[in-house]
Amino acid sequence: MRINVLLGLSVAAVLLAGCSSSNNTLSTAGEKVTFTDQQPAGECQLLGNLTGSQSNWLSGAGGEGSSLRGAANDLRNRAAEMGGNVIYGATSPTQNFWSSFAPLDSKMSGQVYKCP
Repeated sequence: MRINVLLGLSVAAVLLAGCSSSNNTLSTAGEKVTFTDQQPAGECQLLGNLTGSQSNWLSGAGGEGSSLRGAANDLRNRAAEMGGNVIYGATSPTQNFWSSFAPLDSKMSGQVYKCP
């Protein structure tokens, strides 16, 4: 019986550790993607709109700055995967009533461009 309980707790710990991992690691390609608040030049090609997110459910909010940084890194990584190197007009929805009670996902959206 004791072995079954320990085995069950070990499996649960591994599953929770896997679920609490964050998206905040910036890839090598993602490091080359920059944010801008100025409309990209005419020679830049719009690739589409993307949203990056940082899950805060099991890891806790970790502070607004770190969760937004994780969402920004996810957005940069995803932009690089689609061939972009500039993100224009990045926005993050404001916190709502529920975010005071539960660590909801942080999100950041923007337009992805490929510029020479």
